[in-house]
Amino acid sequence: MRLSRRQWLAGAGTAVAGLTLGRLQAMAEETHKSGLKFGMCDWSLGRKDPSVFDLAKEIGLDGVEVSIGYPEDNLQLRRPEVQKAYLEAARKSGLSIPSTAMGVLNDVPLMSEPKAALWVADGIEATAKLGAKSMLLAFFGKGELKEDAKDNIRRVTEALIELTPRAEKAGVILGFESYLSAKTLIGIMDQVKSPALQVYYDVYNNAHVKHDPLEEMRLLGRKRICQIHFKDYPMLEKGSGTVDWPAAVKVLREIKYDGWIVLETGSPNKDIVADTKKNLAYAKGLVGLQALRFPDL
Repeated sequence: MRLSRRQWLAGAGTAVAGLTLGRLQAMAEETHKSGLKFGMCDWSLGRKDPSVFDLAKEIGLDGVEVSIGYPEDNLQLRRPEVQKAYLEAARKSGLSIPSTAMGVLNDVPLMSEPKAALWVADGIEATAKLGAKSMLLAFFGKGELKEDAKDNIRRVTEALIELTPRAEKAGVILGFESYLSAKTLIGIMDQVKSPALQVYYDVYNNAHVKHDPLEEMRLLGRKRICQIHFKDYPMLEKGSGTVDWPAAVKVLREIKYDGWIVLETGSPNKDIVADTKKNLAYAKGLVGLQALRFPDL
């Protein structure tokens, strides 16, 4: 039978006691090999400078997703001296830069602004210089793509057909984050025909717009998902109820997702360190629970 969280915790010691040492060691090794690491967006951490890595280290994160920038800072990560400062801060902290993000596309849409494509091209180069593997392309706000806006989707697809060869050469994956359904996204990827275009899947966002994130992640599969966002309100645990987080993590295990999970969480208690530590502990607990695969009792 399926156990409640309280029942599982109460019986966990008994379950562990019934396992052999060898089996426990094998499960621990499986978790270690999964490759799952936890990062956080710099905008969620509230910092747009290299000091963000010190804050992330204090929290216990493995890395930081950094913004390429915005018009007011002239997309600062395009500048070599800024890249150098971020790389040095990451090195000193011992943390990684798993990805960059172009949130600027929410205000300067790729579907309608010619300079947006030039910024993406610059962002690809900056991402490669930072040693990051993925760059988030955001399609919200003014840049939101809707299912029935075929011309807008066509224009974005045409732009990505031109941009992905540059991304392939740089070794950077463009992560498409939007409210579009997995079916529509697969259609776009089929037209672009490049391994450099994948989906940056935000579990909460897709559940919020009434997609089924469990079925969508299964449909997309590991090869089409470059990275994952976790968020909920006010906190991951005991949040809005929009996402069944244990079920979502189970699907990630099913599709053998072994990349980064990036928190995009807030700080309802106005203490970013304490709140993020709680969210991180909950997310790690979910992943660990699924990795150990305790049998139902």
